[in-house]
Amino acid sequence: MSKPVILAIDDDVSVLEAVVQDLRRRYAASYRILRAGSGQAALDLAKQLKQRSESVALFLSDQRMPGMNGTEFLERSIEIFPDAKRALLTAYSDTEAAIRAINAARIHYYLTKPWDPPEEKLYPVIDDLLETWCDTHKAPFEGLRVVGARYALRDHNVRQFLTRNYVPYVWLDVESSPEAQQLLEQNSLTDAKLPVLFFNDGSYIEQPAQSQLAERIGLRTQPSQDVYDLVVMGAGLAGLAAGVYGASEGLRTLVIEQEAPGGQAGTSSRIENYLGFPTGLSGAELAQRAYQQAVRFNVEFLSGRAASVRSDQGYHFVCLGDGREVSSQTCLIATGVDWRRLDVPGVEQLTGAGIYYGAALAEARSCKGEEVFLVGGANSAGQAALAFGQYARRVVILVRASSLESSMSKYLIDEIARESNIEVWTGSKVVEAVGNGRLQQLRVARPDGEQTVSATGLFIFIGAEPKTDWLPPAVLKDERGFVLSGNDLKRCSQFPRQWQLQRDPFLLESSVPGIFVAGDVRHGSIKRCASAVGEGSIAVQFIHQYMAAR
Repeated sequence: MSKPVILAIDDDVSVLEAVVQDLRRRYAASYRILRAGSGQAALDLAKQLKQRSESVALFLSDQRMPGMNGTEFLERSIEIFPDAKRALLTAYSDTEAAIRAINAARIHYYLTKPWDPPEEKLYPVIDDLLETWCDTHKAPFEGLRVVGARYALRDHNVRQFLTRNYVPYVWLDVESSPEAQQLLEQNSLTDAKLPVLFFNDGSYIEQPAQSQLAERIGLRTQPSQDVYDLVVMGAGLAGLAAGVYGASEGLRTLVIEQEAPGGQAGTSSRIENYLGFPTGLSGAELAQRAYQQAVRFNVEFLSGRAASVRSDQGYHFVCLGDGREVSSQTCLIATGVDWRRLDVPGVEQLTGAGIYYGAALAEARSCKGEEVFLVGGANSAGQAALAFGQYARRVVILVRASSLESSMSKYLIDEIARESNIEVWTGSKVVEAVGNGRLQQLRVARPDGEQTVSATGLFIFIGAEPKTDWLPPAVLKDERGFVLSGNDLKRCSQFPRQWQLQRDPFLLESSVPGIFVAGDVRHGSIKRCASAVGEGSIAVQFIHQYMAAR
């Protein structure tokens, strides 16, 4: 972050030089000392500083200047930096003008020339002004700015991607933020394709593709080599655990993740039953700790997707989304699951315009004072309800079952019951979503009949669908698409024809020798954070056995 500015203005070069030297002697360690030779030059410089999102702490201007005197300049500077302190340098004969300037330009102090010695006549005044400014000043955010429309799916996807990859940013609503309009106008983007991302180096990109965005924020999008010992597909908790244990035990490990580390667990606002964290932690914090741990062991992370995988003579070749292939001795499928779609009228049309799947991290703060509805009765829905409850005026959980006890952990049920603005509607389901360009109402079927309710947000946390369409037929799956492994393979009629080895598959090994599976994508897995971490670590032990047998 650059230092705040003290700007001195005087048309007399010798006086200006003397002022600047005195200011630098005292304040250069904490402030940038700039100069201008006229009121107009100072105004132009102030506008440039504003455009660069810099801060001005103090304007110190001479009164007698041609074209624009000090009072006029200080009055006009209020429009640019209203919070900056304003001081006027006057000759003794100009004190009446200075007093009038207190009202006209709302100056905070005036100083008479000469100010020698500065230790007595200059610094005490400036010290007081700067101390007051520091007490009230909020430093401007200097990072990434996202200008977009709240009820747009592209905008939501960009914010979700940035949030989950721990990239700090400020979101500016194009419809209500003056700063958003100013940024667009300054860059001649009146017809911009939203969202537009503005970086602190002055560059911007319109409506970026995810690969473009990943590269721009510094994520690796190309593998550093062609051959690895272990390629992990998916960086949920199972994939992160496998990365940590694999790399820490000497395997050259590549982890490929399309969205962000942590998987669905990474979107949880609070996890309180994970062993070793008695006060709980967020899913994002758990994922970030695991990610940092993996990086410390030299795990290589790649932002992208695995488009397909093939096996040839005991090696596995993972084809990436851009067509490039990497080969490995072993692979681990840890791609997790996705939210099941809610198939009712209106939902598809309003997805991204008030209706979202998951999305607690990116959307909770924007729901301040609103009424939101959540669909789902598992832990993810309960954690999201508590997150939204911190901001929304009212949160309603819609559950098909007669209670939450069969699907949600008791600690979450108890916490929800303690929150006065969270309601649970059991035996209820959404039958229609209504809105013109954005969600406005929901029709909900309840045990006593249907009712129409106002709603600004609907967040869906129902069921799980595995992301396995890209896998080859040789990797056997159950009827729902979950990957079969270990003893479960023996109950599959295709397995005897598929498996050619004399040994049985290892516990977490798929129907293709050397390709393993862990986490929620595996048939029969337990949908808990600790279970995913356990499977990811155990898989590495079987990978070592497989490699030793070869």
